[in-house]
Amino acid sequence: MSVCDPVNGMHSLFKGALTEQLFISPPPTGVDAAIDENYLIEVRQTIEDNHHQVAGFILEPVVQNAGGMRFYNPLYLDRIKALCDEFDLLLIFDEIATGFGRTGKMFATDHCNIAPDIMCVGKALTGGYITLAATITNDKVALGISDKGGVFMHGPTFMGNPLACSAANASLSLLATYDLENRIKHIEGKLAESLDRCKSQKHVVDVRCFGAIGVVELDQPINQHQIQPLFVEEGVWIRPFGKLIYLMPPYIIDDNDIETLANAIYNVIKTLSKPNS
Repeated sequence: MSVCDPVNGMHSLFKGALTEQLFISPPPTGVDAAIDENYLIEVRQTIEDNHHQVAGFILEPVVQNAGGMRFYNPLYLDRIKALCDEFDLLLIFDEIATGFGRTGKMFATDHCNIAPDIMCVGKALTGGYITLAATITNDKVALGISDKGGVFMHGPTFMGNPLACSAANASLSLLATYDLENRIKHIEGKLAESLDRCKSQKHVVDVRCFGAIGVVELDQPINQHQIQPLFVEEGVWIRPFGKLIYLMPPYIIDDNDIETLANAIYNVIKTLSKPNS
């Protein structure tokens, strides 16, 4: 809760009751954009100034979801890992939204050349059927916790829910049957093709796709009470947030369903662009 987006995060109401964290600027956007050394200078300076009181560095790899559906060059992760190693900080990847194929790789970390010390996974772990999450660590962290018979004495009363674990086993077994990279690449291409005409609408400032994620960014925050019924009238359920209308479809989606979703977005944005809308 304390490390989510300090401005847009859903837990901002708890500010003051939670541990105050240090936040830095997000990585510059563009998966294929050149590395901005000025950004890495900012990261280094922040770590140098605070490493004596900081335990770790946490971020969503390659795709910042709640932070604005921003896509960035995975090479930043290699450079940040080197800084964490230099200053003895744990690197923590939040793969709750990006894990299990969403970005075109099994995990977003597979886009770079390093592995985090800690990885958080959930959501697609069970295919969304029942709540289950996992925190995965490397040997350095695991052995550090269990040294001299220690255990990590924190967690809910009932962990390892057998029903949730069964759902996860079934979900992962099914996922293993997919030609995942080609399937996600196809979805990405179809999303990009179908959403492209949204660029012609006057309130649209950007349309971007990466993996099985499609984003239409508007120039002003969306009135959800206004827009949600319009999507329902189009026969779809889409949940915008902030200035973003986004799609993260299941991998079984076909081209016709992607077209239906994209057409709904186009039609609703067109309605919003009308006078008095």
